[in-house]
Amino acid sequence: MKTEIQQDKGSTTVTVTGSIDALTAPELAKSLGDEVASGHVNLVVNLVGVEFMSSAGLRTLLGAVKDARSHGGDLRIASATPGVDKVLKMSGFHNIAKVYASQAEAAASFGT
Repeated sequence: MKTEIQQDKGSTTVTVTGSIDALTAPELAKSLGDEVASGHVNLVVNLVGVEFMSSAGLRTLLGAVKDARSHGGDLRIASATPGVDKVLKMSGFHNIAKVYASQAEAAASFGT
């Protein structure tokens, strides 16, 4: 798994490529937690390059949603591949966080 972080006006985008599973989820959790701790509480997690996400990945995203919200921000999901989007829907994640078709839509949802 690889993450790339980009600061935008009003939000921070974390683009993830590779698999998010029990081995890689802690690294993603640290990246997202570091951003919130740095005051970047409006997060967009761009899943455009993620082909597989396990329950560990879902737990990581849920933890990041809670962390961002507890600091006055929120987390949006963007560009999930069809397989990953199916996992997000089946797990009920669409009811927890807003999911957008593109990174631009997700970032714009913060009202920058």
